[in-house]
Amino acid sequence: MSELERVVVTGMGTVNPLGTSVEQFWNHIKEGVSGIGPITKFDTTDYPAKIAGEVRDFDPSDLLDRKETRGMADFTKFAVHAAVQAMNQAKLEAGSFDPYRSGVYLGNGIGGFEVVEENLYKLYERGPHAVAPLTIPKLISNEAAGNIAIHFGMQGPCHTTVTACASGTDAIGDAFNAIRFGQVDVALSGGTEAAITKLSVAGFCRLQALATRYNDTPQIASRPFDKERDGFIMGEGAGMLVLESLSHAKKRGATILGEIAGYSMTCDAYHLTAPNPDGEGAARAMQGALAMAGAKLEEVDYINAHGTSTAANDSMETKAIKRVFGDHAYKLKVSSTKSMTSHLIAAA
Repeated sequence: MSELERVVVTGMGTVNPLGTSVEQFWNHIKEGVSGIGPITKFDTTDYPAKIAGEVRDFDPSDLLDRKETRGMADFTKFAVHAAVQAMNQAKLEAGSFDPYRSGVYLGNGIGGFEVVEENLYKLYERGPHAVAPLTIPKLISNEAAGNIAIHFGMQGPCHTTVTACASGTDAIGDAFNAIRFGQVDVALSGGTEAAITKLSVAGFCRLQALATRYNDTPQIASRPFDKERDGFIMGEGAGMLVLESLSHAKKRGATILGEIAGYSMTCDAYHLTAPNPDGEGAARAMQGALAMAGAKLEEVDYINAHGTSTAANDSMETKAIKRVFGDHAYKLKVSSTKSMTSHLIAAA
């Protein structure tokens, strides 16, 4: 077997409640700005949860053609816009790379929920002929990945990973492995979600998963690992990376932003909506990633945790970190950016 390729990051893009560019997002993160506020997309009078992390001041036409976005659901607009940002930073454009050696690996959990709701109303009120012709293409989860592939002419692998809140991370893991094993040279990968809709929020409220105690103080509502936490805050947005093999990036003189050294995924096989409280599955995932990277425990100094601000997750995740890192866990810096962004589900 030939030597495995190293995988590097050469471009980044994002659309989220803290901004519609990496620069805006990072500046707001550093300043401790919260992107959480009252839901404006629909009337929340009858909803226990009334706040969310909405994307604001987003105009996809600043990077995308209006004709192109006309047939897109919101989660696709977020993803394609973030992908263009990432490719611009990487200084890659259609025609500058081998289309057959490039791919799209995207995570999405819910798809075009707003498209489902809009067309269900039309169906029940006016009948089947009122349903929009592009309803199905717009709502299915792989619509975003397909649009990215079309936009850049990427004709290698194009697939969508659906693993709930881990979808974006697992999609990056899929891209990482594809490059590592020499299947592609360049990949666009990340996650996208647009789940602030009537049905989605109602469903998560019925699961008692969303915070309801802080409707009047939304900026302090998402509080990972805090004893006063009472649920997560729904969010929306996308995050995209350009990944390349190290050899490909060096050959074209790309600026290297970082390297992915290890990845692992596990399943608790425990419950449909709750993690195993002992944290064993999460611990195995961390151990697998560290082993692949050849990293020593003491070399890790920061963990960006899942940290959903729910009782079940935060307790489990704390146990998992202690299980993996032992005494070194108490020297780690651990935080969750969901305190400012809210929970972007597949884009988390």
